[in-house]
Amino acid sequence: MAAMASDLVILHTNDTHSAIDPNDNNEGGILRRKVLIDSVRSAQRNVLLIDAGDAVQGTLYYTLFKGEVERKLMNALGYEIQILGNHEFDHGMQVLADEWRQLNAERLCTNYDLRHTPLDSLFKQYTIKEYDGKKIGIIGINLNPEGMIASHHTEGIVYLDAIKAANSLAWYLRNVEHVDAVIAVTHIGYEKSADNTPSDCELAAASEGIDIIIGGHSHTLIDPDATDAPSFRIPNAVGDTVLIAQTGSRGKELGEITLNLDDMKAKSRLISVDSRLDNRIDQTTAAIIDPYRADIEKLKKTRIGTLAQEMPAGSNILLNWVADEMLAYARGSVHCDVDLSIVNKGGIRRGLPKGTITKEEVMTMLPFDNHLVIMEIKGSDLTAAFKVMEGRGGDGVSGDFDWRNIDPDHTYTLATIDYLANGGDYMEPLTHGTIIYRTHHKLDEAMMQRIESRNGKPLKYAQTKARM
Repeated sequence: MAAMASDLVILHTNDTHSAIDPNDNNEGGILRRKVLIDSVRSAQRNVLLIDAGDAVQGTLYYTLFKGEVERKLMNALGYEIQILGNHEFDHGMQVLADEWRQLNAERLCTNYDLRHTPLDSLFKQYTIKEYDGKKIGIIGINLNPEGMIASHHTEGIVYLDAIKAANSLAWYLRNVEHVDAVIAVTHIGYEKSADNTPSDCELAAASEGIDIIIGGHSHTLIDPDATDAPSFRIPNAVGDTVLIAQTGSRGKELGEITLNLDDMKAKSRLISVDSRLDNRIDQTTAAIIDPYRADIEKLKKTRIGTLAQEMPAGSNILLNWVADEMLAYARGSVHCDVDLSIVNKGGIRRGLPKGTITKEEVMTMLPFDNHLVIMEIKGSDLTAAFKVMEGRGGDGVSGDFDWRNIDPDHTYTLATIDYLANGGDYMEPLTHGTIIYRTHHKLDEAMMQRIESRNGKPLKYAQTKARM
């Protein structure tokens, strides 16, 4: 797609989740992304590089180094605009502030009031870029942290209605700053996932002055060339059309939007970050990563067990296995009956291959600082929690429990992770229960103990049917 001199080429990513190295299929990798970005910059006059949040969390680069590696690499790639995702908060606002203070990119946040937090003064509500005499206004829209981000990591943040904030600032940019186009960079999701946050589609439909939405959070792959592509041109409230773009997740695709600066019409496409198409890497950027590799390589070589079959990412067999192992671990940890265990599928970030299992694989599969907890909860509240899980397509539940036969007046003993017990991932019903035991081990450590307890015997597991 050759751009004209009167075009602005916007390159964008979202939800790359610390995927610094290529995956097992040689897709992605930040060193290849750097080559692609540089090739566009060398060929085009006007280029803008944007990230729509969740650049962290998901590999050992973040588990071990808490954002330092990602920040250095985002600077090396020359990102000009960055917004917050929800996982940027995973180690708390002070850690986030310390890292983001060192970013070279402009940091945008339109609908959070951050004045009483460590993030105060680090963010702008908007920015204006000028290309060939045309002004482009850019805003950043984030999700409501309530129910998604641990409350102790967002203390002091005041959430402002996303649609109202976006519309009012778009009006200001057009009528006071006299911009020629408005781009909303969002981390709210293509489709609605929670009642307290609008989706990109809802924002587009309710907007009046936004031309382009560059989104994140839902990991939606919007490929305009695909026959089954999600709708990416949405009519707005005044009869115009908003272009929505999103690149899936983990950096396997680089988004490219070409905005004609004469008529402000935009078109989009995806560029595959794939070694089968381009195996070049940027050696200067590789030198930034090298000092961090030793600790990760050691964990990659530490064998803890063997799987008799593959457990693919997102599969029922993986969800069921993790839930069953959690229950077994919980029952071995306390001197009381434990009725069931539940785990959210969003907390399981990769699958496991057939054969040798390493520490690195389990730690990457379960990357969050979640501890296993055991709680007592009334049946009516437990049913409400299952309704939340059912509404998003089901999570992991241990196999010897039928949630459809819950006695609303009975008190159940539940094993889960503290993030869910505290209402995370919209599991507010669990906050009505009482935590009676908290393990010293994080969930990944508990899973490794369970795997190691087999003493090298290949682990066989056949529960492949969905339990919800």
